[in-house]
Amino acid sequence: MTATPRTFEALEIQDLLPHRYPFALVDRIIDYTPGKQAVGIKNVTVNEPFFPGHIPGRPIMPGVLIVESMAQVGGVILTQLPGMRGKFFAFAGIDGVRFRRPVIPGDRLVMTLDLVSFKLNRIAKMQGQARVDDQLVCEAQMLFSLID
Repeated sequence: MTATPRTFEALEIQDLLPHRYPFALVDRIIDYTPGKQAVGIKNVTVNEPFFPGHIPGRPIMPGVLIVESMAQVGGVILTQLPGMRGKFFAFAGIDGVRFRRPVIPGDRLVMTLDLVSFKLNRIAKMQGQARVDDQLVCEAQMLFSLID
């Protein structure tokens, strides 16, 4: 029996999620607890494709991409549940999202996603937080739905 990994590198994440450049927004999973929690990172560089237009002279990572990064960390949790490898979960909803500070080039976005519920092997609810330097950047409750 193979032990479940506690970390996932970029190529392993690509094996689990369908996202590719420029929408592969998780560089590494640095801690993973099966069926419960994943902590992922996104190293935000000045070379991100969205910075030239958001916002010239004051580059800020778009909030929707922060949330998408968090959702991709959640996707890693879901693909590791029994019988879910190779399945695709779409982002189905978001509640209580709050942005607390901007994310800028040079930041290391650390995202923690907790699986709250998984019903009928189809619908998942997660609680997520994103931090930079231990400062809360974003928090949200997220829903995911299995796409056949």
